[in-house]
Amino acid sequence: MDTLEKLKILTDAAKYDVSCSSSGSNRKNTSKGLGNGHVSGICHSWSEDGRCISLLKILYTNKCIYNCEYCINRSSNDIKRVEFTPREVADLTINFYRRNYIEGLFLSSGIVKNPDYTMEMLIEVADILRNKYFYNGYIHMKAIPGSSPDLVKKMGLLVDRMSINVELPTEESLKILAPQKSIKAIESSMGFAKEKIVQRKNEIQLYRHTPNFLPAGQTTQMIIGAAKESDFDIMKRSENLYKDYELKRVFYSAFVPVVKSEFTKDVKKAPLLREHRLYQADWLLRFYGFKANDLLNEKNNNFDLRIDPKTSWAINNIEKFPVEINKASYYTLMKIPGIGRVSARKIINARKYRKLKYENLKDLNISVKRARNFIMVDGKYMGARFKDKSDLKNRMSDSSSFEQLSFFG
Repeated sequence: MDTLEKLKILTDAAKYDVSCSSSGSNRKNTSKGLGNGHVSGICHSWSEDGRCISLLKILYTNKCIYNCEYCINRSSNDIKRVEFTPREVADLTINFYRRNYIEGLFLSSGIVKNPDYTMEMLIEVADILRNKYFYNGYIHMKAIPGSSPDLVKKMGLLVDRMSINVELPTEESLKILAPQKSIKAIESSMGFAKEKIVQRKNEIQLYRHTPNFLPAGQTTQMIIGAAKESDFDIMKRSENLYKDYELKRVFYSAFVPVVKSEFTKDVKKAPLLREHRLYQADWLLRFYGFKANDLLNEKNNNFDLRIDPKTSWAINNIEKFPVEINKASYYTLMKIPGIGRVSARKIINARKYRKLKYENLKDLNISVKRARNFIMVDGKYMGARFKDKSDLKNRMSDSSSFEQLSFFG
């Protein structure tokens, strides 16, 4: 089979993997090198609103010894199986890069023979790119849970970002849907990667030429909706992952029933709007000081799809509002729906010179369309006169009927 036919099959097999992100790398080019993951040699392919830009995103192989109930590449699924060689992947990357088709490589793989063997093949790809083609552009690879720490270290020295997927939000769901995978093996690899990242940060202060180890950090991915887990379960898991392993991102992939399974036969495709709400909540965890328990709890354990999590939190805690923007702290301002970090900083800086009025917010290009129900400006409240929390939620929700489009049809 020729390389183009393999490429067609293995790019299609990779489409359900969402955790490819290229922001945050600092790998520079050299005089003899090709590509640049530091300044302009690569487009930062994940913007803040989640748009992905130009990575060669493929599987090394769709052969797999595992039989995960949710995966199109599971060993029992009757599909055409192909496998690249390390040289083929390296050549494809360089040729696509030279033609300006891509800015970097995202490479994942099914498990061939065992985790260590698969990792060795992926590492060989990175080694050819870095040391034979002198490619200094962006590389993001999937580490295989259960592989030896030495191989995780070798990969981390060659690539910019590494993903080690937890796959599912709870240990119980992993045992049911992916029994050959171990939460202990997954977390062991993540912990080792974190240890080496911290070690490198410490060593660089003493030794200027300390080798890079995952300069763009590590990420993970969770499939949502396959095991009927709640949004609260997912958010608690993400919160712990960020705290324990200092991840750059947790990616959420809405479950798509692409294979028949007795365990998922009654599970419908997860709505993409749910995935969107989880990403919004994830942003609040990482940058706005929210905790999972602030947004959800055991009694109220799923997000209202009609309204974003921050607005939902504000309505559920309406007794904390309205807040006077001329007195509120920076962190209080950030929790107001419609006011983000940039707007909060503008308000803090502007009120050093004068007491703000509504017209001043317009001058600062701060929209109060959503915020007006939660703020006072110089003692004036100009929000809606609502009856109760339910009334306000209905007023602020999107009542139009729509369906979010899928990338894959």
